[in-house]
Amino acid sequence: MAHLLVIESWVGSMSRLLPRALEEGGHRFTFLTRDLQHYLRSGPADGPHPLLAAGNVLTADTNDPAALLPYAERMHGLLGFDGVLSSCDYYLPLVARVARRLGLPGPDPEAVTAACRKDLTRRALAGAGLPGPAYALCTDRGQARAAAREIGFPLVVKPVDLCAGMLVREVADEHELSAAIRALEEFPVNARGQRRAPVVLLEELLTGPEVSVETVSADGVAHVVGVTDKSVGGAPAFVETGHMFPAALAPADAAAAAGTAVAALAALGLDQVVAHTEIKLTPAGPRVVEVNPRPAGNRITELVRRVTGIDLAAACVDVATGRRPDLAVRPTGVASAAIAFLVPGEGQAGLLEGFDGEAAVRRDPAVVELTLAGPGRDVRPATSNNEYLGHVMTADATGAGARRAAERLLAGLAPRYAAAAVVPA
Repeated sequence: MAHLLVIESWVGSMSRLLPRALEEGGHRFTFLTRDLQHYLRSGPADGPHPLLAAGNVLTADTNDPAALLPYAERMHGLLGFDGVLSSCDYYLPLVARVARRLGLPGPDPEAVTAACRKDLTRRALAGAGLPGPAYALCTDRGQARAAAREIGFPLVVKPVDLCAGMLVREVADEHELSAAIRALEEFPVNARGQRRAPVVLLEELLTGPEVSVETVSADGVAHVVGVTDKSVGGAPAFVETGHMFPAALAPADAAAAAGTAVAALAALGLDQVVAHTEIKLTPAGPRVVEVNPRPAGNRITELVRRVTGIDLAAACVDVATGRRPDLAVRPTGVASAAIAFLVPGEGQAGLLEGFDGEAAVRRDPAVVELTLAGPGRDVRPATSNNEYLGHVMTADATGAGARRAAERLLAGLAPRYAAAAVVPA
């Protein structure tokens, strides 16, 4: 049994999957946070809070590495940790630094930092000769306008250090470019109180289907677990509206995507990580969108588990403790699994009352999992992956029909808003 130091985790779909993996593996954990109320405010409504399973809850300033590293060292001397991990993007470089300071297994901190910064990722991939979009890093609007004219519209504006698609925008001209940059300037601090880098990444717009490659790297070998397809909407934002595992791809396309992801991990120097690498299958071949040195969010890890029996959350714990992860595929009776997200679009805003069609969808035997937002939520059109109203998950025992079933069920749900707050379409 291992003792894990978990730093600022419990966000998104990992809020339950990681605690479950720790419990099922017979492990215990100490939780370290700068703001315990952040987690108490967002506890699950239908079960015990994950923090109730923690052996210890520690409070320290996780946004101050200079103070946190010696503090973690002192706690290691008192409590004895076997590994360090997090499921929060903003703390992955810190976790790697803590592991190195404590002499515990973990990825190279510089490699994790490069993967978590979109500009550093672009430089590393280009330096390794991996083909990618034309891009430019800009520190002011004048540079951005000049770079945009060189790259050509339409293009994509990205913050270098945010996650979940926040403030990533497609822009068609200089007016939209200025608006996108202004939105970034008005968001100088991320959701965890960390000051953002005051730079903007411009990239050539990539076209083609988007997939992600789920990998587990250990002892210098990257094992490809599989390829997930995804649908994206919400233009000019990029909001993920659904996923299916495995992706319905020709074998050659799946192999090309997997090979590109493995090459990207090597270019960044990433090892001892579970990674989620997003790829565009462009007419010119696969191109890396981004590399995430942590398990996939948006319940993709659950899709993988239902199809293959491989628990990527458990693999994350294993690599954090230096154990060899169990990546054996087991018969599960599921050929494909999919999730579709209920995304509020234009004309959908106000106080949520409920969902028309919910009872019928819940009765449908195709439903594996249905989660919906509760009444009273203040809804506005989605601009990132943080604003879903719910999701439906399905599984297909015989083929690649899970996505069609999920989309069919999602179409049967209609958000209902308080009449006084409805915004006309």
